[in-house]
Amino acid sequence: MTETARLLILHGPNLNLLGTREPGIYGTSTLDDINAQCRTTAAEHGVEVDIVQSNHEGELVEAIQAAAGRADGVVINPAAYTHTSVAIADALAAVGLPLVEVHLSNVHAREDFRRHSYVSPLASAVIAGAGPAGYRYAIDHLAHLLRTT
Repeated sequence: MTETARLLILHGPNLNLLGTREPGIYGTSTLDDINAQCRTTAAEHGVEVDIVQSNHEGELVEAIQAAAGRADGVVINPAAYTHTSVAIADALAAVGLPLVEVHLSNVHAREDFRRHSYVSPLASAVIAGAGPAGYRYAIDHLAHLLRTT
């Protein structure tokens, strides 16, 4: 990385409720806690981050499209849109940025419908079940990838 790399971190629907939403599945960390961890991890790598959370599919698509030419990689927790949004997958494919998909819970140990992802085929890595640390692992991965390519 010659210039300061920038990552877009996207949080999908209902992640604004972290900390109180089904803590047995998603833990007690809030979205603010996760965002602070993302900023700290990125800073350790000399990477800047833009962070967006939305409950609206179109807003997430617009954030992805706006990342073209501005960001060097994407960390996304598409949440429920993982299993339903061709629009988000199409936007990610269109911008063609390195991508890591993150899920707080192990989606493969949950309901059958959660095992399908429209995003996974586009991702260089998928991290599921590591809780908030999954975001740290995703940033570590992308920072390494950007340094070596």
